[in-house]
Amino acid sequence: MRDITSEEDVKLFIDAFYEKVKADAKIGYIFNEVADLNWEEHMPKIYRFWESILLGKPGFQGDVMGVHIRLNKKEKLTSDHFDKWIALFTETVREMYDGSVANEAINRANIIRRTMEYNILQSR
Repeated sequence: MRDITSEEDVKLFIDAFYEKVKADAKIGYIFNEVADLNWEEHMPKIYRFWESILLGKPGFQGDVMGVHIRLNKKEKLTSDHFDKWIALFTETVREMYDGSVANEAINRANIIRRTMEYNILQSR
């Protein structure tokens, strides 16, 4: 397997990851019903977020933490939700890529998960 090296690589694994998320019994409803996302608008933001982290590409603007804190007010996000999110993310990256950038994606996702969970708990 090869590493993540391009915007297309990011798009491919993010698309595969969110297909799993949307179909998942534990967290799918949060994305599909509670957040009620417009996926056509949401996905380009997610691509830019991960492209900025993994490829150093400028252009992401957003309040990731604020969005999730507001979401938590609609539906209490739990450690189980975060555990499932990181498990699906890790599984998807590992199925598709291998290398230093793929490892960095997983490391960063774990940091994001811990930071998000901590801040959400503090906001309650």
